[in-house]
Amino acid sequence: MRERIVTIHNKAGIHCRPSSAILTVIMNEFPNERFEVATANGSTELTSILNLISLGMQCGETATLRVEGPNEDEAIGKIGDLFEYEFDFPQ
Repeated sequence: MRERIVTIHNKAGIHCRPSSAILTVIMNEFPNERFEVATANGSTELTSILNLISLGMQCGETATLRVEGPNEDEAIGKIGDLFEYEFDFPQ
């Protein structure tokens, strides 16, 4: 199992439209991995974008991303980068 601390940089936090589109595409590249996100508000397995949205992650908040599976090194890199960079959409 790999862990990575990520910080949310998007001013709107993790919100549904961009989060679901990009995150779902990347997670589908890793069908044999199990993804989990933990914050001060709780933790959830990333089996649904609604699970992620329910954590209410805001700008500046940190989270622990956990990935387990045969390609966990690559998966944690790609997913972790999404949390820190790709969700930084202009408002």
